[in-house]
Amino acid sequence: MSGIASRLYRGEVNVDFVGRRKLWYGLSAFLLLISIAGLVVNGLNLGVEFKGGSVFSFKPAQTVSIEKVRGTFVDAGVHQVIVQETNNGWRVTTESLPAEKVTEVQNAAAKGFGLRQNDVTLQVIGASWGGQVADKAIQGLIVFMLAIILYLTMAFEWKMALAAVVALVHDLVITAGVYAWSGFEVTPATLLGFLTILGYSLYDAVVVFDMIKEVTAKLGTTSKVTYTQAANDALNHTLIRSLNTTLVAILPVAAILFIGTTLFGAGTLKDLSLSLFVGMIVGTYSSLCVATPLLVTLKEREPRYQAIARRLAATGGAGSGVKAARQPVGATAGGTPAGDEKRKKK
Repeated sequence: MSGIASRLYRGEVNVDFVGRRKLWYGLSAFLLLISIAGLVVNGLNLGVEFKGGSVFSFKPAQTVSIEKVRGTFVDAGVHQVIVQETNNGWRVTTESLPAEKVTEVQNAAAKGFGLRQNDVTLQVIGASWGGQVADKAIQGLIVFMLAIILYLTMAFEWKMALAAVVALVHDLVITAGVYAWSGFEVTPATLLGFLTILGYSLYDAVVVFDMIKEVTAKLGTTSKVTYTQAANDALNHTLIRSLNTTLVAILPVAAILFIGTTLFGAGTLKDLSLSLFVGMIVGTYSSLCVATPLLVTLKEREPRYQAIARRLAATGGAGSGVKAARQPVGATAGGTPAGDEKRKKK
């Protein structure tokens, strides 16, 4: 295992990502279908900020368990009960309750925990607030997508912009699907996490595309590798960077998700960290296995790259993606691969 890690770090392991594009397309299609099915069948478990509800806060005179708190509210006739322990006692979120029912629940909670009715405070949250947050998030998402398309088209080309946007949508749908099947609550913090993973996923794709642009710029009529093979070589040169970036970014998120929320019950952090955790993993996968293969599919339709592929196929001048990836791309133009030159300088 350590040997593979060392070879991976030195860039000596070449994976035929692009050559296995059908496998990745099939896997992504399966994940997307499962995710969409979850959204259709279960839907998203929207938080009280989106549906509206009542929040009761109180601090019992004695130590009580979470089961005791939940049972007290259920016995009072409340159907949806979300219990959280905070530094100031307990916070119980319920469905939206009529005024007379609110008083009844306050009395039941006060009686159950030895408090006065006024010690059980109430906060009513309207559904309109969550709706406004969702509208703002959708508007921000649309502006983000348009800005990304414009930027990538100007910095690279429209085919790279299209591949990157498809990968972003892929990441969003699968992350939302995880929420649908798991039943985790979607809150405004979750939406912030969704928007954050878009930036992360885009960064990874831009790094890969930048290297692809650099190595494929050397492809000419006498090239000894196809666009597919050159792109796969570029992908392998950025592989360790992508994996390192993901590992460094995901460690603190995993710590917050699995330790912070488990031990300390940080509800808002859980909403945010879960979307980041899932989104980072899916984003790394999509930048390697979705965005680049899709870009190659689009680029291989161009006449100049089709001519190279036909010439090499006729002469048997190039093999599989992995085999070609081990060949220096720069050799096709009489030089050293750009990625290798950078590594030597480092």
